[in-house]
Amino acid sequence: MGHFRRLVDLPLDYSFFLFGPRQVGKSTILNRRFCKDETLFFDLLDLNEVRKLEIDPGIFFRTIESRDCKIKYVIVDEVQKLPWILDEVHRVMESSRNPPYFILTGSSARKLKKNYANLLAGRAIEKQLFPFIYEELKCSDIKVFNLDDVLQYGSLPKVYLASSTDLKYEILRAYTNTYMKEEIKEESLVRNLGAFNQFLLLAAEENGNTLNYSSIAQDIGVDMKTIKEYYQILIDTLMGFLLMPIKKSVRQQISKSPKFYFFDNGVQRALCEKLKCPLLKATKEFGRVFEHWLIKEIVYKSNYYRRDYKFSFYRVDDDIEVDLIIEKPNGEILAIEIKANDNPKLEKLKGLKSFAKVFPEARLICACLAQYPLKHDRGIEVLPWKDLLEQI
Repeated sequence: MGHFRRLVDLPLDYSFFLFGPRQVGKSTILNRRFCKDETLFFDLLDLNEVRKLEIDPGIFFRTIESRDCKIKYVIVDEVQKLPWILDEVHRVMESSRNPPYFILTGSSARKLKKNYANLLAGRAIEKQLFPFIYEELKCSDIKVFNLDDVLQYGSLPKVYLASSTDLKYEILRAYTNTYMKEEIKEESLVRNLGAFNQFLLLAAEENGNTLNYSSIAQDIGVDMKTIKEYYQILIDTLMGFLLMPIKKSVRQQISKSPKFYFFDNGVQRALCEKLKCPLLKATKEFGRVFEHWLIKEIVYKSNYYRRDYKFSFYRVDDDIEVDLIIEKPNGEILAIEIKANDNPKLEKLKGLKSFAKVFPEARLICACLAQYPLKHDRGIEVLPWKDLLEQI
């Protein structure tokens, strides 16, 4: 991964949390950025390390206090495994004459949010790391960016760099079967693992659709409250994010149900057991995956660059919808309809036309597979997806 420039900006002079799903490259980027000679490392995926700390919690404080003077940083990997360590981190920060900078990584915020909601109360800032995005891959000297491959298998680093499609398949199957299910079982996040596994399949199939909690609950045989809790587990374990419908005002909401997107389209397709099915252009499935991927790209890139954009979607009914709305801090609004073809037809852009009536000041964009920018009537811009990502 050394040939890829990750966009996350990690400070050298302030403590921080680095959150991200497993296998997005958190350990790799820290190993490259922070010199081993200046770093003390606690690996909470190592059971021996965990047992040692559980038997004698004070060893964490004593080890840091007695460290060599050249040690500037303390890395605690997967801090959610032992959330109480945050109390010890706080104690070091408050009582040590020469506290180090703490780097606390996590692939789940659930236990931390539940028991340590203040997350060190501003003494550590929060950063996020995601799967590779296009801007990180386009200049790579390892391999040429291939959109079809990324749509098919996603962009987890190990998957993207795998030498064969068979290996990509095996990594993703292991990820969904071992990590996603076993991790949730280990942390006792759900009582009925069978029901949750059914939910994972349905959540993957409903990816990018407006959520119907009652329908999913009925299909699985649990109550609607449980389904909402299951979605919250996915969000807290960084497996995905909600996209809310846009509000015209505080009182008016055009659509009430949010959408849920998995953090990686390869993981989502693995959960649906569709990895062996080739993605064919001009199919509905290709369009759904392209939409999923492009929305993720925009959300992740804006997070890296700290743009403070608000994201939502616009939906009136099945035929009138805009996939992504971006509200910028300066008041500018971008309405983005995503079409997986190279020549979108104006009559197919009903959502943008409808949106323009409600938000006449908005910039209307159709992002697609075209090679060059076009401009349709009624102020609708047709942009290649690459051009759109450059402008975000």
